[in-house]
Formats: sequence, structure tokens, C-alpha cells
Amino acid sequence: MRVIGFLKNWMLPIAMAVGVAEYYIYVNIPALDGTHEVVNRAIGYVQPALLFCMLFVSFCRMSIKELKPRAWMLELLAIQVVSFVVMGLLIVWMPDMAGRVVMESAMICMICPTATAAAVVTTRLHGNANVVVSYTCLINMAVSLLVPAMVPFLHESGTLGMTFEMAFLLILAKVFPLLIMPLVVAWFVRHLFPKFHAFILRQPNLAFNLWAVSLSLAIGVSVKALVHSEEGFWTMLGIALASLVCCVAQFVLGRLIGRKHGEPVAGTQSLGQKNTVFAIWMGYTFLNPVTALAGGFYSIWHNVVNSWQLWRERRN
Repeated sequence: MRVIGFLKNWMLPIAMAVGVAEYYIYVNIPALDGTHEVVNRAIGYVQPALLFCMLFVSFCRMSIKELKPRAWMLELLAIQVVSFVVMGLLIVWMPDMAGRVVMESAMICMICPTATAAAVVTTRLHGNANVVVSYTCLINMAVSLLVPAMVPFLHESGTLGMTFEMAFLLILAKVFPLLIMPLVVAWFVRHLFPKFHAFILRQPNLAFNLWAVSLSLAIGVSVKALVHSEEGFWTMLGIALASLVCCVAQFVLGRLIGRKHGEPVAGTQSLGQKNTVFAIWMGYTFLNPVTALAGGFYSIWHNVVNSWQLWRERRN
């Protein structure tokens, strides 16, 4: 029982350590060298499936009426949109500026949508998960419009010759299955399969356990991106520091805004916890591929913050 209690209390740092270990153990087994491509492709399917299941479980505990947006969410949205646009305009005006890659990395960290797992952490911290899910939908819609509109001014080659409509549909195809479909499936299960719905509700730790598995995979992918990067030390350090500053700033600002409106936990997680898999994809699809490292670093920082938050919650 002590072992189970320890695993439950320290699930996040354990999952992060497992993610690092699983990468290094796997790549150092010569007999598995021929499986790298297959495993990489499999992870590309497993990760979205886990995220889908997490959000499905969260939606099973909510009703659609509870997902209405709040007016104060516009303050969170303004922080992400304005910072992204301002940094983008600086790059447009000074295309040869020193540290451009670092600036683009910060842009990704600021505009990146809220993580699907943010609702899970919010529930663990006794916050309002409905608010987080509502903001997740709102920021994903904003990203779907803003990124295709802004990126062509930054990189003519960044969108691979895509029009706004093509880029919009590409992002929507990435977002829709993991955001809207879980809601639809949860609604059908609630009304057509009440016994199965009741079974889901009796599993209080299901979403959190799914997140732990997803987190270990995400950390493994992040470690792979960092290990295989050919960038110099100072560039990587700049990206790491930029992602750290963005992470801390958004957690702090999210808490300040959320506390002002009676939702400190929801505000913190909505703005601070990011969908870093999407950030990595956005970096190598639309901007300088090096900026994908920002998502890897941010994944580490925000999970360290989440681990500290959960430890503090248990202590209190």
C-alpha cells in the first residue's frame, strides 16, 4: 500500500523520469535499431489516442451547458494573441535581428493552445475543469485563425506554399479530432450507454493515469528532439531560457487573472499548461524547424511546475 501511495503522490516526476529513461534505454539496445521508424510512427498514433481518451473522460463528467465561455477569458486570450502579434511584427520590421530563432521560439510558447490534460490537473488541484475546457476550445479556434494569417509574413517558405485556407484546414485537422470528437462521443455515451457512462464516472483516477502514460511519451519525444538537434549550445540555451520565461510568466499571469475572477486554479492552468506536442508540430511545420525545440523545453518546465503544484496541494 505504501508503494501504491508513493506512486500516486509522485506520479508526474516518476512519469517524467520514465520518459527520459525509456528513450535512452531504447536507443541503446542494438537489437532494436531496426524498429525505430515503426516505433516513432506508432507513438504518432498512440499519443493522440491517449489525449482523446483523457478529454473524453473529462467530458463524461461535464454537461455541455457547463462549457460556456466566461467574459474574463478574453484577458487570457489577449495575453496570448497580443504577445504573439507584437513579437511577430518585431521580426517583420527587423528580419535580420539577432536572436530571431529565440524570438520565434517565444512566439510559439505564447500562442500555443492549452493542453488537453490541463483539465485533469485542474481537477486534481480542486479547480474548475469546465472553465479550462472552455478556454481550451477558445484558444484553439484563435490559433487556427491567427497562425495561418501571421506566419506568411514571417516565413515565405514556412507554410510550404500554403494559402491561408490550406494552413487553416491543416491546423483544424490537427485540432478537431482531439477537441470536438471527444465531446461528441461523450455526449452519445451519456445518452445511449448510461451504464458505461456510470462506469467511467466510478474511475476517479482514470484520466490522471492516462495523462501519466501520455506524459512519459511526450518527455521521451522531447528528449529525442533535444538529443538530435544540431544547433549550437548558445542557441539551445537561448531557446531554453525563452521557453522558461514564457512558462513562468503565463503561470503567474494566469493565476493573477483567475484569482481576480474567483478561478485561480483554472486561470493558472488555462494559460500556463500547454499542448507541447502541438507546439513542436507548429514549429517544424510553419516556422524555423529549430523552434520545435521550444515545445520540448516547455514540456519540461510546465510539468515541473505541475509537479510542484500537486505536491503543495497534497501538503496543504
